[in-house]
This record gives sequence, C-alpha cells and structure tokens, in this order.
Amino acid sequence: MLVKTSVRIIKRTIDVAGAIAGIVLTAPLFPLVAAAVKLTSRGPLFYRQRRAGELVSSAPGRLQFSEFDMFKFRTMRADAERDTGPVLAKSGDPRITPVGRFLRRTRIDELPQFWNILRGEMSLVGPRPERPELLVNLASAIPFFEERMRGLRPGITGLAQINLTYSGRAPAKSAVANCTATLGNPYHMEGAEDSDADGMRLKMLYDMAYAASMESLGSYLATELTVIVRTPMVMLAGLGT
Repeated sequence: MLVKTSVRIIKRTIDVAGAIAGIVLTAPLFPLVAAAVKLTSRGPLFYRQRRAGELVSSAPGRLQFSEFDMFKFRTMRADAERDTGPVLAKSGDPRITPVGRFLRRTRIDELPQFWNILRGEMSLVGPRPERPELLVNLASAIPFFEERMRGLRPGITGLAQINLTYSGRAPAKSAVANCTATLGNPYHMEGAEDSDADGMRLKMLYDMAYAASMESLGSYLATELTVIVRTPMVMLAGLGT
C-alpha cells in the first residue's frame, strides 16, 4: 500500500501531538498504576517486549519486519512464559494478574507506548504490533496477514482495538459477532473452532479497512479522528480481555 506524502506528514504530526497530550493527561495515573502493580504481584513495573513493526520485505519464505522494543505496564506474572514460551494471550488467561485484568480491560496497560510513538516506532492509530516469533506462524495460517503492516507503523489504538476485545474477539451482540463463525472458520474444519487465528482474522479485516482509508486525505482524517474520539469511550466501557 502506498501512503500519500501528505497523509504521512499529517499522521506523524497527529502522532507527536497526541503522544505529548496523552503523556500530560495520563501522568496522574502512572503512580497509581505503579503502586497497584507492585503491591499485588512480584516483578518489574514495566514489561518490555520485542515487537514487529512495518513490513520490510514479503519475499516468499522470507518475511521481514522492522523490530522495536514495546513498553507496557506489566499485566502478567513475571514468569508467565517460563513453561510455554511465546504464546498469544487468551480470554481468561490464568497468567494475567487481577490488577492486570483491569489494566487490559481499560487499555491502561498501553499508556507507556506514548514513548514508542515519540521515538517514531509506533503511531497513535494503526494495527496492533505482534511478536516477530509469532508473526511467521500467523502469516502461514492467515493469507495476506502480513499485508496489514505494509507502509504502516503499529498503533496504540485502531479500528480493530475499538471494535473488538483485547484478544480480538467480537463483543457479544455486535454486528460482526453474527459473522464470527463464517469469518473465523470458513471451511468448517473440525477442531479449528475458537483458535488463535480466529481473532487475528477479525483484526486483519479492520486493519485492512484502516489501511484503505489512507488512500485519500479526507477518508484518512475521518477514520483517524473517529478512532481517536472513540478510544477513551472504549477504555471507560472496558471491552474485556
């Protein structure tokens, strides 16, 4: 996907202004979150994890993404992947701490990523960044999954984040929930129900729609502002994990 220069300039301007405003407005929450995390579980306050950014190369068998260290408030116990290795978080994941469950539901755990935006590694709005070691498997299971990151930086929020739960499931009674069975397992493969790829397919649909909006300045601004305005509402409502 080719993004117009005017869209790139305005998007970066919105990113920097939004990150600075976000840091200023949410700064009072940081000591409260720090106290809640440190007093209820052992381990560091922040969680630093390698994530994949923009798609650099999509040559057959050689997917390549830019990589960066993403920051979050820690929501899982410190040894969460000791026995499993890198795996996607699931709804009701027992590795998530009680405080972490609240931070995820309200998306407060993402606030430290304003720093990633200022460093030019992320955007305010965009697809969620996935872990490099998991992306290859996801791209193998979901055709064109890697294309959601072509020409785009990953975002703190996005169309998928305001319409789906933290784990990528459609909220009950939402319009897309009625299509989940068809979108998630279109060939009705036995034993494939409710797989990790289901939520990722739904995320990809929203991410592709966001990418398409960037083909013109007008559609980009309309989509960008809609996501930015709706994000605080989603945080307050708590779309769940």
